[in-house]
Amino acid sequence: MTDPVIVWLRQDLRLADQPAFAAAAAEGAVIPVYVLDDETPRHRAMGAASRWWLHHSLASLDADLRKIGSQLVLRRGKAHEALGAVRRETGARRVHAMAHAEPWWRMAERAVAKNFDLVLHEGQYLVPPGSLLTGSGTPYKIYTPFWRALVQHMPPHKPVAAPKHLAKPEFWPDSDKLDGWDLLPSKPDWAGGFRKTWTPGETGAADRLDDFTDHAKRYNETRNLPSVDGTSMLSPHLHWGEVSVAAVWHAVKDAGGSVDVFLGELGWRDYAANITVQMPDYAVRNAREAFDHLPWRDDAKGLAAWQKGQTGYPIVDAGMRQLWATGWMHNRVRMITASFLIKHLLIDWREGERWFWDTLVDADHGSNAVNWQWTAGSGVDSNMFVRIMAPLTQSPKFDAAGYIRRWVPELANLSDDDIHDPKVRPKAYPEQIIGHVEARTRALAAHAMMKQA
Repeated sequence: MTDPVIVWLRQDLRLADQPAFAAAAAEGAVIPVYVLDDETPRHRAMGAASRWWLHHSLASLDADLRKIGSQLVLRRGKAHEALGAVRRETGARRVHAMAHAEPWWRMAERAVAKNFDLVLHEGQYLVPPGSLLTGSGTPYKIYTPFWRALVQHMPPHKPVAAPKHLAKPEFWPDSDKLDGWDLLPSKPDWAGGFRKTWTPGETGAADRLDDFTDHAKRYNETRNLPSVDGTSMLSPHLHWGEVSVAAVWHAVKDAGGSVDVFLGELGWRDYAANITVQMPDYAVRNAREAFDHLPWRDDAKGLAAWQKGQTGYPIVDAGMRQLWATGWMHNRVRMITASFLIKHLLIDWREGERWFWDTLVDADHGSNAVNWQWTAGSGVDSNMFVRIMAPLTQSPKFDAAGYIRRWVPELANLSDDDIHDPKVRPKAYPEQIIGHVEARTRALAAHAMMKQA
């Protein structure tokens, strides 16, 4: 037999429209390997919510592989070292993998390429990050011209079916036991809401896409209403690569109505990857240097109240509690809660970025960093800091009463008129941590100080 080939898996946990699997299958025996590498990302190792998702996604992928005559090999450690061990055990000299945008994965790819014939395949995004260039030959930094350029390359390729069979190697290398990785919470088990909300894996992604396709044409009309939730809820499935972005595009592109707004959101995901390929430290460094002089507050009490959903602002608290219970938050509410932390509490956006990194099941490096810097006003393309979102206005504007009742049960008996800003508060619900006018005045003063620095 010829030497087997390795498929190195990371955030591409699917069989359909997965070019690394397709290319490897055409060469002979295939060894699918997932390496739990916490050493290369260092402080960007996966958070607790991501680890919950990963456990179930790997279990789902292994089950799918076994249906076509294969299985998943699990290893732990630095990716290049773990793959090197598989090479010594099996003779595999070639690795097929999907190209990733995260700076630590790009570093890992360089390390793997030193000892293997590494073949990287595109397909994580609509176009390879950094590949769209301006007239001057540089990658785009502003979303609108980036999107205009991206549209010229659409539609993406037609999705390719999953392989019906993968040839086995002569013998399988040893594999870790998934349960031995302790990816799931136990003491306490805080994932009950996760299990009720999500079905990680390729089948769960397909079901979620089917559900969204039915109402994609009304996306713009319903996406901002948290009580209705017209979002796709596909973000964790896209992040983990359980469905390709090309498959999503083709599934909804002809839905009509306002589906183009949703396609633009897929474009924003590409844009975020494009930015972080250019600026690998975007999650920790202000893109606008002036923000290095903004007098952020060191407020541990305020940060904890925000994290726990105890700010006294019902729409903010509902969002933060939804995040804790399910590992996800409605997109409009993400903007409201992020703005509240940055501008009402005047806490550095990086504190929020880190909290979302740990608690989101769709904690995507590019999207998380770009969205937080957009809200803060510190990004290369961002909202103005002085545009301060008013939670007490946003909540009734987007009809969030039902959403608040679900996630802030202390307020469930209040009327639609009172629930957004209760005049008489139940004893179990806190007073506002700061008044809106006071917070706005403080934020504008801090911004003025920054400009004078």
